[in-house]
Amino acid sequence: MIYSEMQFADVRCAIMLDLTLASGLPIALGDDSMLVFSDPLPRVAPTVRKASDMADVWLAPDKAQEEEIYYMYRDIHLPEHEELIRASGLRYDVTVILPGKVGHEFIKTAGHYHPLKPGTRVTYPEVYEVLYGVAHYLIQRADTGSGDIVDAVLAPAEAGEKVVIPPGYGHITINPSSEPLVMSNWVAADFASEYGMIKRYRGGAYFEIDETAGAARFVPNKRHEGVAPLRSLEPRDLPTFALTGGYPMYQAFLDSPDRFRWLAEPEQFAQELAFIIGG
Repeated sequence: MIYSEMQFADVRCAIMLDLTLASGLPIALGDDSMLVFSDPLPRVAPTVRKASDMADVWLAPDKAQEEEIYYMYRDIHLPEHEELIRASGLRYDVTVILPGKVGHEFIKTAGHYHPLKPGTRVTYPEVYEVLYGVAHYLIQRADTGSGDIVDAVLAPAEAGEKVVIPPGYGHITINPSSEPLVMSNWVAADFASEYGMIKRYRGGAYFEIDETAGAARFVPNKRHEGVAPLRSLEPRDLPTFALTGGYPMYQAFLDSPDRFRWLAEPEQFAQELAFIIGG
């Protein structure tokens, strides 16, 4: 079932935004920008990222302070769905990214690539859903030899829209608005993200900055010898993968768990995944 709007009792902060209809789970955003969980959903403690934790990936690293900029809540699910989710080999997460800037650059995630699935030549994909706010997903593919960025994609998304990160691509999420960004994701449960390449080049292919600073909005990362022009990818429904705008993908998984196998078995869906991003 999709949870209807619920009363969030016994919380120590005011509820700023009820996310139950957007997510399909009894969660809300508190006025402190932390998630609030309502029974029967177990509480999950977030992993907290500060701007200073990511000093090596900002355009102006000297501007990175100790302030908290995003919260990652991993492996959220209702108890009655645990067996099904574990059997699928997947994990459902929610991330809250605060608004703001480091220097003139909009707040973003540290960014990462995904590893190869053991026994294959295919890296794991991932899918994101915006629950509230606006996201800019910077999706990039690097030449494994030179490190040049051979494809760079900007995928903007608003509430209810989904964005797939296909095999072979790394990604960074940027919050370009003045409101918090809340997003969920489904991903294979058993791999560790790879942060090395983005750290090595001290950021992604592009930095997104406030245009009022008097410069271009997207600044290429000059530490890469080659960076492909940034192209745009508009969000769209992907019925093959049970991804429909406005319908929570937590519930979509419960409706059709087999249609999410591509996340744990990408080698079986090479053609479908190649179509996702084009280029």
